[in-house]
Amino acid sequence: MNSIKSQITKAPLDYSSLPFGYQKTDMNIRYVWRDGSWDKGTESTEEHLPLHIAATALHYGQAVFEGLKVYETPDGRAQTFRIEENAKRLQHSAEMLSMVAPPTELFVEAVHRAVRANRRFIPPHGTGAALYVRPLLIGTGANIGVAPSSEFTFIVMVTPVGPYFKQGFSPTKLVIEDELERAAPHGVGTAKAGGNYAAGMRATVKARQNGFGEALYLDTTKQYIDELGAANFFGITEDKRYITPNSPSVLRSITNMSLRTLAADMGYTVEHRQVHVDELHTFVETGACGTAAVITPVESITWKGEEIIYLRDGKPGPHCTALYQRLVDIQNGVVPDPYGWTQEVSLGQKL
Repeated sequence: MNSIKSQITKAPLDYSSLPFGYQKTDMNIRYVWRDGSWDKGTESTEEHLPLHIAATALHYGQAVFEGLKVYETPDGRAQTFRIEENAKRLQHSAEMLSMVAPPTELFVEAVHRAVRANRRFIPPHGTGAALYVRPLLIGTGANIGVAPSSEFTFIVMVTPVGPYFKQGFSPTKLVIEDELERAAPHGVGTAKAGGNYAAGMRATVKARQNGFGEALYLDTTKQYIDELGAANFFGITEDKRYITPNSPSVLRSITNMSLRTLAADMGYTVEHRQVHVDELHTFVETGACGTAAVITPVESITWKGEEIIYLRDGKPGPHCTALYQRLVDIQNGVVPDPYGWTQEVSLGQKL
């Protein structure tokens, strides 16, 4: 294995300065489901899709996706993080939108296959960058009537990325969005559906125009916290309680799931429940969490003209810092993984 790794020449990129954006790589992997089964998949160098003008993805929103990262460890291995949870969430998203999702085994195979095909783009350990993997499932069958597609295409693309926010692990300011709602209870808010993100852009754009980093949504009653446009929310109390919303319209964050486990093992009391907006005053730290940024500490939250300040020196607090460091150390292979969350990707010859 070491001899194979030593033969891998990295793509000539400035990995320490990469933005969180699209960078062309060598290949993507495409699978098609039709007539009741998935094909064997093909590798493609094309960045575009031949798509029927009546595809259900275009007309009826049958489009869901995932996001995960591959990290290079200090000894040069490549590993995924909780990949099977991503497969399960894609299956849940597909079920919510009447789509056919790949089974877990195919999902994992597809990700490993895409990573191997683009192994020269895996950022070196210590650069702060990672290989972002974007599995995408869309309805590609032609259908003008409102009905599920007869064909689905599953694509796995990868791209090397830097931190989601240019400033990296540093605080941001939030504003509570009290006019718009991210998703309806018992609707598709728990799915990683493309339409959820399109609908959320209005609040995000408005928040940023007003000098905030992102919007924080309430539920339809305007009493309980849901999540941000692209991340889960959590708060930490002085007596070390990690509190995060349990809502029927919140995305099932794999990062938040992992943080709850870590927090419990680090001596926090974990509460996954409804969180009333008035509780914002009881937290000593708050944060946003997701695959892209891992944890983004929150400097302040503004609601109805009042700014609730958590960090006065512009630096992350000790609770968010400890949780963030513990998680990224496992993801990057710096410390042992006692949970079985990581999985090595063989970078040898393609199967």
